[in-house]
Amino acid sequence: MVYLHCPSVPALTYVGLGQPSCPTLLFRPTLNKGCCTNAGAHLADLRARRRDIIAGGAMKRSKVKAKGHMKRRYYLSLALLTLISTVAEADEARLMSNTRQLTFEGRRAGEGYFSNDGTKMIFQSEREPGNPFYQMYVLDMDTGDTERISPGHGKTTCGWIHPDGIRVLFASTHDDPEAKAKQKAELDFRASGKSRRYSWDYDEHYDIFEYDAKKGAYRNLTNVPGYDAEGAYSPDGRKIVFASNRAAYARDLTPEEKKTFEHDKSYFMDVYVMDADGKNVKRLTDSPGYDGGTFFSADGTKITWRRFSEDGAQAEVHTMNTDGTDQRQITRLGVMSWAPYFHPSDDYLVFTTNKHGFGNFELYIVDAA
Repeated sequence: MVYLHCPSVPALTYVGLGQPSCPTLLFRPTLNKGCCTNAGAHLADLRARRRDIIAGGAMKRSKVKAKGHMKRRYYLSLALLTLISTVAEADEARLMSNTRQLTFEGRRAGEGYFSNDGTKMIFQSEREPGNPFYQMYVLDMDTGDTERISPGHGKTTCGWIHPDGIRVLFASTHDDPEAKAKQKAELDFRASGKSRRYSWDYDEHYDIFEYDAKKGAYRNLTNVPGYDAEGAYSPDGRKIVFASNRAAYARDLTPEEKKTFEHDKSYFMDVYVMDADGKNVKRLTDSPGYDGGTFFSADGTKITWRRFSEDGAQAEVHTMNTDGTDQRQITRLGVMSWAPYFHPSDDYLVFTTNKHGFGNFELYIVDAA
């Protein structure tokens, strides 16, 4: 089972995985930049063509009163494309089923992750009045009830539910003294009618917090300068793997590093592991360029993550032991391949890649070793 999200789609989409082969294309979205809403090997192209035919047909009817043979050609083309689309959807059903949208509220939602027992899902969404940034929510999969579990101000990202079902972790900037001022500045910017390309903000005030649902209390687990986020509990709940650029704040950077840091704070991201209470922090990677998007394997012995090239133009999926040894590159596609996650069997990794086009990310499954 997989949850999908792209910044341009204001919703989470759920799919169930069928029996995989390796490597296998699982999900093909539309060709609209960043969109993840349609599936089927050629369904996006077909639907776009069908829309063109419909629009073209409407234009012809309005201008010419549509000659008989043009009408017949139009409806024949439409029927043929509908048939091909149906076949493509049926072909996809061999690998995926029960695709449905779960969230409808707010500007966008993403990063949905199941609890251990599958009864709940934690996700982030932009939907709070007066706050344009993500806040963290838990969805009850049985009742559909949604509860905000973050404070409501600041920015949040990357939530995860502890195996005990009571605690959750997420990254947040709500301790930033300027959090509310940043909210107002963003709201004013949007109200001005201006726009900017969507990009992630590696705010140095992000820390990883634990929230105890029984006590209603928050605890800062990292509390050091730098972006600490992208965390996940180990299956037994004793460890947390996360990503951080804290090292860049803790030492004197060279002139060249300072120049890089000014325009790309993600370059200094690395993978870390710590105890669930925030103690015994250990750095696992030390490679130029971004390392992050970390998750444990189902048996808790491995970690998967994405590693960017130094120029940030490519990303590949990697795995390693939880102590940082036996680091392996799994994909070698030379494009953007990221968001890896272990299949429950630990035999496979599901990931997304844009090997079919810059803005066309699709789901693939690959052997984990």
